[in-house]
Amino acid sequence: MSENKPFTAPDWFDPDDAPDLSSPEWQKKFAAAAVRRGRPRSETTKISTTIRLDPDVIERFKAQGPGWQSRINDALRDWLSKNAA
Repeated sequence: MSENKPFTAPDWFDPDDAPDLSSPEWQKKFAAAAVRRGRPRSETTKISTTIRLDPDVIERFKAQGPGWQSRINDALRDWLSKNAA
């Protein structure tokens, strides 16, 4: 913690009740556990890019709430499908 605030354990905290995680039984469980970190990988990954858009366009998409970047992507995809060469 900090110098100003010393650690005060809650009443229910008893370090003697904690299991010994270095025991062979726990080590086997840890070794068998699958490691899952972060978001699952997508089959198709997106590419990070920079694009300049007018402020009013960004404001309109952001006004609709979270997911505005995905909505811009969908709008561009829709335009491409209608204007395919």
